[in-house]
Amino acid sequence: MRRKRTQIRDHRAESALFFRRALVSFIGIIVLVGVLLTNLYHIQVSEHDDYQTRSNDNRIKVVPVAPNRGMIYDRNGILLAENRPVYALEITKEKVPDIEATFTRLKVLMGITDEDITRFEKERRHTRRFKSIPIKGQLTEEQVALFTVNQHRFPGVEVKAYLKRYYPYGDALTHVLGYVAKINDRDLERLERDEKISNYKATRDMGKLGIERYYEDLLHGTSGYQEVEVNSRGRIIRTLKYVPPIPGKDIKLNLDIDLQLFVKEQLTVRSKDPETGKEIVKYKRGSIVVMDPRDSAIIAMVSSPSYDPNLFVHGISGPKYRALLNDINRPLVNRVTLGIYPPASTVKPMIAVAALTEGVVTPRTVRNDPGYWKIPNSNSRPFRDWKRWGHGKVNIHKAIEESVDTYFYQVAYDLGIDRLSAWMTKFGYGEYTGIDIHEESKANMPTREWKQARFRQPWYQGDTIPVGIGQGYWTATPLQIAKATTVLVNKGIVRAPHLLKDIVDNDVEKPAIFDEYPPITGVDDEDWEIAKDGMKRVLFGVRGTARRAFYGAQYKAGGKSGSAQVFGLAEDEKYNAEELAEHLRDHALFTAFAPYDKPEVVVSMVLENAGGGSSNGGPVARHIFDHILLKPKAPLDKTVSSTEVTQ
Repeated sequence: MRRKRTQIRDHRAESALFFRRALVSFIGIIVLVGVLLTNLYHIQVSEHDDYQTRSNDNRIKVVPVAPNRGMIYDRNGILLAENRPVYALEITKEKVPDIEATFTRLKVLMGITDEDITRFEKERRHTRRFKSIPIKGQLTEEQVALFTVNQHRFPGVEVKAYLKRYYPYGDALTHVLGYVAKINDRDLERLERDEKISNYKATRDMGKLGIERYYEDLLHGTSGYQEVEVNSRGRIIRTLKYVPPIPGKDIKLNLDIDLQLFVKEQLTVRSKDPETGKEIVKYKRGSIVVMDPRDSAIIAMVSSPSYDPNLFVHGISGPKYRALLNDINRPLVNRVTLGIYPPASTVKPMIAVAALTEGVVTPRTVRNDPGYWKIPNSNSRPFRDWKRWGHGKVNIHKAIEESVDTYFYQVAYDLGIDRLSAWMTKFGYGEYTGIDIHEESKANMPTREWKQARFRQPWYQGDTIPVGIGQGYWTATPLQIAKATTVLVNKGIVRAPHLLKDIVDNDVEKPAIFDEYPPITGVDDEDWEIAKDGMKRVLFGVRGTARRAFYGAQYKAGGKSGSAQVFGLAEDEKYNAEELAEHLRDHALFTAFAPYDKPEVVVSMVLENAGGGSSNGGPVARHIFDHILLKPKAPLDKTVSSTEVTQ
């Protein structure tokens, strides 16, 4: 069998093939290395800043730091709202070997409740294991000391301190200062809308009412931050940078706390239980505001009854809040700015200015008062005067001094609702006063348009008549009455009542600046003086309605009382307070200023269901004037009357 010949290899061809393959591979390697280098360049050079930021975001965290809230002082530098350290018991779940056993021991030692545990478990579901969670707040010093001694028995449990708002005067200033409380969802929405949310990321509480809310931006301050390095689990390893927060500014109010407490006492009745000897404290329903007419500074503002704002700082319980909400005496309402009442006869001096300026009456106009007034050429029922047999011949001075209703019925009829409402709006009725708290009502200065919109009815002449004595559809707040009195005292100069006095910035007190209002023009000086003189006659005239309250006063003053009807009487029905339920009795109103020649103080008040303004409001105003203008005297008689209520 023939064997095949073995062919001789073509080494040149194989070498050429190998060279081509090697060249292709080398070029491929060069291309891939180029792609790799290009990508590395892109990552390390071109996109360096972006990837560096992403890396730092994973490694470095910015932790906001809350600022300390600014303090609030009265005009004399007495602290009204401060920040106090409070202690909370907190648990770090990661460090606790047996959480159930820890709960059991804490119940015995610290009085932890099932509600505390439930709240802790709810919070734990949204918190990292290495972060502490409060299980019990507001620890007393005794509880802190007790736990400190036994802390070795509770690994992972510790006491931490925080600063919380505290109001040393409690319910005496609630409706002025308001309070701070935990930020809720509604607050977050408002902060987001106002683009302030970034400044509150470390803040737990914010102002809810009163001064605390109105001056929140001043009091809160500016948050700081610290840059910290964290591990993959988010635990802080070290601090890289710290920017301290800027504390909120301190503010000083026009309030005088001593006067505030004195005024509050006028609405407080103290007695002793004859059986136990314990003191019984009762609170009258009502409000009093004291202003300086020279700049409209509010130096006292009391609404009674009130409540302790410290309850809300730490989170009020459901039963306690419902008790306040359902209280028939409405302690949650700031009666000074939200209480709505007929202004009654307190407005007669202002109406007199309007009537004199419009030429409806003159200083020499005299009218006869038989005790009633009827709309001319009408068969409508007569409008009665408070004095059934009338006042006889009456001019403008006597009309204010004796509060003659029939005189002002005629004035209202002659002015008409259009001019009457326009003039009273100039004095601030039916408008916001401009006070620096948000909780305020405009009340109602009636007009034709208002009635049409409200009741779908036209305005009748009979609607105008009761408006002439501050009744009918006309309502006002006590603060509006006080503002109108200052406008009258200052002869048309209009200023907004204000609580803020100074802003303390770096230990420098900067006076607060408020917007100016256009004055009331076109009124003769004589007309202002006639209205003021009538108010002086109310207190010192022979027939002044409040002359008994100011008998023997060492200063001259001016004032006007009012009794606001809570319900209407039938034509022949007689008002008898003793036969009425308390809530149906007249409100007592009183507004006054002193001294007469150079007024320094305006006092306005509404005492709910107290009866006559002269007999009930006059003595209170006299006592406040004596306290401010003279040396303090013995307090008023604190006998319990049927108009007082128990809180």
